Amino acid sequence: MRLIFLGSPGAGKGTQAAVLKERHGVAHISTGDILRDNVRNGTVLGTAAKGYMDSGRLVPDDVIISMMEERLVQPDCKKGFILDGFPRTVPQAEALDVLLERLGIVLDGVVLFDVPGKVVVERLTGRRVCGKCGAVFHATFKKTRVPGICDLCGGDLVQREDDKEEVVLKRLAVYEEQTAPLIGYYERKKNLVRVDASQDGRKVLEDIEKSFGRRNDFDQER
Repeated sequence: MRLIFLGSPGAGKGTQAAVLKERHGVAHISTGDILRDNVRNGTVLGTAAKGYMDSGRLVPDDVIISMMEERLVQPDCKKGFILDGFPRTVPQAEALDVLLERLGIVLDGVVLFDVPGKVVVERLTGRRVCGKCGAVFHATFKKTRVPGICDLCGGDLVQREDDKEEVVLKRLAVYEEQTAPLIGYYERKKNLVRVDASQDGRKVLEDIEKSFGRRNDFDQER
C-alpha cells in the first residue's frame, strides 16, 4: 500500500493513517515528523531546515523533498507507506513524482478526505487536550466524566491555540488556496479516490480498503 492522503486540517487523515499503519504494517509519514526528526538528530538537512524555521520562513521544497527521499528508503517503508498531508502544493507534487520515479516507486492512489468546512470547524474547535498527560477529548464527541478534567490522570483540559476558531478558519483558507489545487492535479492523473470523511471513522476505513484492496492484498510483498 503506497498512498497519499489529502484533505483539510481535521479531516481525519492522521487518525486513519495510524489505523492503517497498525493493521497493515506500513509507514505513516508526515512532513512535520520528518522535519522534527531531522532537526532533533542534527542532520545536515535538519540544520538547514532549522535555520528557516527559526527565522519564521517556510522550509524550501528541495529540502523537504530531500528529507522525503531519505525517509522513503528506510526499511519500514518496504511494505508500503502513507504520506499524510504531503504534498501540500502542486510544485511539491511534481517534485514528488520525479522522486518516486527515480526510486522506482509506483503509487497505489491518492485519497481525498472530503468533509464540509463546518464539520472541520466543529471537530477542531471542540478538541480538548490534557495539559498533563496529553490525552485528547472532545467537548461534544468524547466528553470527560467531569467537565474540564482528564479521565485518565485528573489533569486540566486545555484548548490548543491552533484549535481556536479564528485560527482554524485561517488554516482552512490556506488549505483552499494552496492545497485544494492538488485535487485537480491528481484527478487529471486519474488516481484520485474521494471518501466521505464526515461519516463514522470505521466506514471511512472500509471505503479506503474497498478502493485499494482488502487486508490480505495489502500485506502481500510487491
